[in-house]
Amino acid sequence: MPGRPGYDGIGPSRLRVQGGNLHDELQRRFGAGAKVLAGEVFCADGTVADASTALPAGAHVFLYRELPDEVPVPFAMPILYRDDDIVVVDKPHFLATMPRGGHVAQTALVRLRRELGLPELSPAHRLDRLTAGVLLFTARRAVRGAYQTMFAAGLVHKTYLAGASGTPTVELPTVLRSRIVKERSRLQAFEAPGEPNAETRVEALGNGRYRLSPRTGRTHQLRVHLASIGIPIDNDPLYPDVIDIAPGDFSRPLQLLAQRLAFLDPVSGVPREFVSRRTLN
Repeated sequence: MPGRPGYDGIGPSRLRVQGGNLHDELQRRFGAGAKVLAGEVFCADGTVADASTALPAGAHVFLYRELPDEVPVPFAMPILYRDDDIVVVDKPHFLATMPRGGHVAQTALVRLRRELGLPELSPAHRLDRLTAGVLLFTARRAVRGAYQTMFAAGLVHKTYLAGASGTPTVELPTVLRSRIVKERSRLQAFEAPGEPNAETRVEALGNGRYRLSPRTGRTHQLRVHLASIGIPIDNDPLYPDVIDIAPGDFSRPLQLLAQRLAFLDPVSGVPREFVSRRTLN
């Protein structure tokens, strides 16, 4: 797929069309008909769309959306390990894993693609934007599925460290199990009745520090679970209450660190262990 100047490391968006004249549809749906006239929309076979292009319903096109204005995240992202198959980094707080919403260029994925010159780089799993620590990427499309399947199947041992104030309402150590739901219309995830889909082992380390060992990876799972037992993570702007934080305010990082990943490599068969060099404040 052809690139666009200024979009190094950022791939085009894939859009499913409703059918008919492409220019008219993009103008009607997004006010983006000019992109077709400018030669910035591509069909699935790589051909450049023009004003006469008509496609059947369900076909896909690719286009580069306008980049949002972003506040640079002023923190380094050290590489912990790199080979032909994977790249493991120590992600800083405030940096999203991959483009979404108003975070595009200021993401771990785009930074690494640009720095390393690896256009096929892809995250094997995700960390919340506010969470720091060990994050694994695949370097080649050929091995992407093996690593993503490993994470999805729960074959990776994850350890997090958290700083939290307050007194737990349950005796620790304990294993928390609940059903966590995240709706797109709500900033917070929440616990709901039903079959548990989230499980976290919580251990107290003393001095307001906790070791968390999740067996699942629901959105905001660790933050929801700690808040549910009376010890919300320090500097959390969502749990238990939503707090408005200015986009350029990096003064209060969430006290949550993805400290360790351990697994049997699905490609080489070699045991792997990666540990963050970061510490909590």
